[in-house]
Amino acid sequence: MSEDNPLVDATASVPHADRSDRAVQGMNAAPENGDDIDAAQSGSAAFSARPRRRHGERVRRLAAIGAGGALGAPARYELSLLVHTRPGTFPWTTFWINVSGSFVLGVLLTLVSERWPPTRFVRPFAAIGFLGAYTTWSTFMVEANLLIKAGAVAVAVTYVVASLLVGFGAVSFGVVLGRAWPGSERRM
Repeated sequence: MSEDNPLVDATASVPHADRSDRAVQGMNAAPENGDDIDAAQSGSAAFSARPRRRHGERVRRLAAIGAGGALGAPARYELSLLVHTRPGTFPWTTFWINVSGSFVLGVLLTLVSERWPPTRFVRPFAAIGFLGAYTTWSTFMVEANLLIKAGAVAVAVTYVVASLLVGFGAVSFGVVLGRAWPGSERRM
């Protein structure tokens, strides 16, 4: 493992991901050389063998996710107050929140992985935190369920199909736009 950044080396096998992606994906990966083994597993009852620097990096990454989420959830809430949807009608607010979040996620992750220099906190803050809290799969499913219970099955089916198709189109367009972003492509 590298002394400079052990998270990067521990997850270097993840294809097509930047350093921050590998670090986030690798937080729960099994240790390669045993220096992540807990005190209970290693026989030492006093302390964990985990290096403090690695723990600090994880705490900072979780703080970035929390800060992003603390901004994304109120953004979604405020938008939901602006547009009121009557029961049994198409839930436009959630639809456009999820579509816009899909588009921004496509642009952002393309820029992070293909254009910008490696960074540790953009993906956790913006993609996982902000956009994870801003978009809402659970509300999407609850609204579809409520439409069905209200007898608006055609509206529910339209909502689900349109959300999936338009959301996929939005993220795809975001990826295309991210790749067309001015500047040179980062070498992997």
